[in-house]
Amino acid sequence: MTVPPATTRAGLADHRQGLAFLGLLVAVTCWSGNALVARAFYDEIPPLGLSFWRWVLATGLLLPFVMRSIWRHRSALLAAGWRLPVLAACGIASYNSLLYSAAQSTEAINLTLVNTCLPLATFLGAGVLLGEWPLRRAWFGMAVAAAGLLYLISRGSWATFSSLSFKTGDLLMLAAVLIWALYTLLLRRWACFLPIPPLTLLGVLMLLGVPLILPFYLLELNRVGGFAATPGNLGAIAYTAVFASLIAYLAWNHGVKVLGAAKAAMTSYLMPVITAALGWLLLGEALQPFHWIGGALIFSGLLLATRPAFRQHD
Repeated sequence: MTVPPATTRAGLADHRQGLAFLGLLVAVTCWSGNALVARAFYDEIPPLGLSFWRWVLATGLLLPFVMRSIWRHRSALLAAGWRLPVLAACGIASYNSLLYSAAQSTEAINLTLVNTCLPLATFLGAGVLLGEWPLRRAWFGMAVAAAGLLYLISRGSWATFSSLSFKTGDLLMLAAVLIWALYTLLLRRWACFLPIPPLTLLGVLMLLGVPLILPFYLLELNRVGGFAATPGNLGAIAYTAVFASLIAYLAWNHGVKVLGAAKAAMTSYLMPVITAALGWLLLGEALQPFHWIGGALIFSGLLLATRPAFRQHD
């Protein structure tokens, strides 16, 4: 029996969206590991040093594979013009530098709490900048996921939640979250100006982003010095370069292109769940009841938020 073309197209679309969502999960998992690395090595590697050498290594690994493609697509890249430096400044230079700087002066639980602003900022920005307004079920799903995240952060205790305090690093993290939301939205909005392969785009953004970090890294180097080239420090940089940079950014950019900025941002709610799971697997930290309850709420809200379609307004 021949499958009707419409059914075939619908099946292909579902398959494509499923792969995109899987890619977002891969990105969030890589970034959860990045958060663990940032916490583990903040005394060993200064924040801008980690950001700079992370991207230098990632660029060096990627460029041999994309230089020919960059040259072939030079006309499209020139046509994109000023949009490329803006994307590089937001997604490459600013976000991770601010995140690593924030980790120097505030607890990881505060960073996770501030990160809850990302889906809301992206939901609102998607409506204003892209004309993609989520349906009511998506808003409800976001609220359920946020409740699960707050329950996870508070460890199921109101006393723990009410005792949370905020520091300078929290403001840096808030700035990082808003910049990442802007990067995600602009990546979606300017997709028509970037008809180039994902690897090529990432390579160009890296080439533009590294020089933007350099002056701030040199200032930090002059003020606080560098870091020892120990196996642990080099391994931390290697992880951030390969997994948190190359793999995660490719998966994230593809997910944003297929699913949209707001839906992609919702997956950030999974970071504390994945971080807790990694802590259990790698560090032997026990999973408590609040992990399971909070995780269940987050997954439920994520399913509610990502299933409905978005209303499009030209």
